[in-house]
Amino acid sequence: MRRQAKLIVVVAFAGFASIYLVAGSPLAPAVFGVQVVFAGRRSWWLVALQAALAYASVLVYGSSVGILGFVGGALLLTPLWPLALAVVASAALLGPADPVISMVLVSLVVYGLTRMIDRIEEVNAARLSLAVTAAAEERLRIAAELSAGLGGALATIADGARTGTPDVETARRSLAEARAAAAGYRAMSLAPEITTAKAMLTAAGVTVNVRVGHGEPLGPAGALLAAVLREAVTEIVRRRTATTCLIETLTEGDTVRLRVSNDGARTAGDENLGDLPAQVEAAGGTLTVELAGDASMTVEAVLPTTRPPARPARDSALSTALLAAVLVGFSVKALLMVGSLWPAALLAVIVFMQLRSVEGRHPVALSIMAVLTFAPIPLFGQAWLGVAGFLAGPILLAFSWPVALPLVAGIVAVVAAAGVLLGMPVPLTVNYAISTLVTGVVVYGLLRLAQLARELRESRDSLARAAVVEERLRAARDLHDLLGHTLAAILLKCELARRLDAERARKELDDVLTMTERAMEDLRTVSGERGELSLAAEAESARSLLAAAGIEVELDLGHGRLGSEVDTTLGIVLREAVTNVLRHSSAGRCTITTSARDGTVRLVVRNDGVRATLGRRGSAGIGNLTTRLAALDGRLDVRREHDWFELAATVPTQAWVPA
Repeated sequence: MRRQAKLIVVVAFAGFASIYLVAGSPLAPAVFGVQVVFAGRRSWWLVALQAALAYASVLVYGSSVGILGFVGGALLLTPLWPLALAVVASAALLGPADPVISMVLVSLVVYGLTRMIDRIEEVNAARLSLAVTAAAEERLRIAAELSAGLGGALATIADGARTGTPDVETARRSLAEARAAAAGYRAMSLAPEITTAKAMLTAAGVTVNVRVGHGEPLGPAGALLAAVLREAVTEIVRRRTATTCLIETLTEGDTVRLRVSNDGARTAGDENLGDLPAQVEAAGGTLTVELAGDASMTVEAVLPTTRPPARPARDSALSTALLAAVLVGFSVKALLMVGSLWPAALLAVIVFMQLRSVEGRHPVALSIMAVLTFAPIPLFGQAWLGVAGFLAGPILLAFSWPVALPLVAGIVAVVAAAGVLLGMPVPLTVNYAISTLVTGVVVYGLLRLAQLARELRESRDSLARAAVVEERLRAARDLHDLLGHTLAAILLKCELARRLDAERARKELDDVLTMTERAMEDLRTVSGERGELSLAAEAESARSLLAAAGIEVELDLGHGRLGSEVDTTLGIVLREAVTNVLRHSSAGRCTITTSARDGTVRLVVRNDGVRATLGRRGSAGIGNLTTRLAALDGRLDVRREHDWFELAATVPTQAWVPA
């Protein structure tokens, strides 16, 4: 994008220089070269050199004073911009009014194009820093939320453990809050929920077709749409009658639409969306359920999107103002050549059409401008030939290059032919033809650079929003995989301690104290502080926790020494696997084995007592683990065999990790 912007500016500057070169100034290419260098490197000696070359071109070679516009434009870009007025005054002393107007217009265009390049460079340079800042702000916000809630709850649980009082209620509430927070952070983006829904439906034997047409993040609308999708998919899985399902999202103006269709409906009242219709209505949207004659059901939710406050369109304002100045300046030149004011009405229409369609060129506007460009030539002659350049610019913007270039070539050819028919000298005819092309490039450049700056700014904002979404998803993963596991273990220990005698309860409460310390470390990790786990330590902790739950544990560790990233990731995988054993099974036996071979390490957790549930494969935990392992070029495999469930994680021992 930056290369395209610079190319536009170089072409425009070269066009100006070519006009003066054709007019007989051999120094025009040198003035052009200095201007190109100055656009990227602002030095006083370049301004001085350019001034010497431009004035030499005027005084020695008799060039038009319009070439001094390069000097005036360069000065406008420096703190000593008032000196540009002195250049205008010198041009007025050296030449007639028409070239002086051209000099002013060239100065404005040089200033405008260079400032647009500067703006594009500034926006591009701010892209990464803005994304980093946005992620850091989101991390601080999440840390403040979690510290105020879960941090205080962990302190309360630890105090109860020290005094011999297991605080079961606080532990249960903390676990529920952590799960709710993880779901909330995750649901702010609809994309992960779509992935999970697809996995759940596929596991249930439903053929899924997903069409994503929305942009992330959606903010509160994303959370609510994720809830609608979750409930709709849960109903499809619960009924077990669907064979196909379509999940579709679409952005329409300021609204986003979610549509979930399946072929397994039975009756019009077969849906169960709870209070979601009321929530959607309260958010300014609609939630409808339709049953078709072919027993297909469609759940459709439409919600307004939350958009960031509009930024001032400084880039468009600058380009529009400069274009207006160029149009008015040219109109004044044309009126001076005609020697009458009555054509001003036609010129006013052209100016109006140009400015009105700055954000997009329409066939009607182009047609009107084409008529006003060529029809008055027989009446006004040479004075009207310059108008053609203001038709070439919109055409370059309106059409693709294969279409626009032949059209612009045709306009230039018409100007040249008109010059011949009007009996103009050949050099003057060539000058008008080149000027038509240059004017078109300048108009195109002013508006296209504004578009590029706007596109780059939108790209920067999208990158920042994506960084915020990624930070929320990271926090959700860590909440679920790290803190969720530890809080579940704390709750189990607290409940166990409450049922045991004082001596045995004391041992369990000592474990609670140890776990609350680990939970505080996990909380800091969730808040963005880097934390490392040990697979061996997690395996010992898993054995203790499973044994406390009455599960026979077989532990066989043969993985050896691992890198910190691999060790931490497999530790997290083991935590989630143990949590699943406790939550999703009535296991009586569990085996945990690790092995290292051929540059890969493999962790396998296998347990019996699997319940008849369909949600496990598509759960958030499994999705989180898949994402973590994929980042290390690893994989996760799950397998069910009768009442046994096996989770296996394989990852290279020296995994490449992006910085």
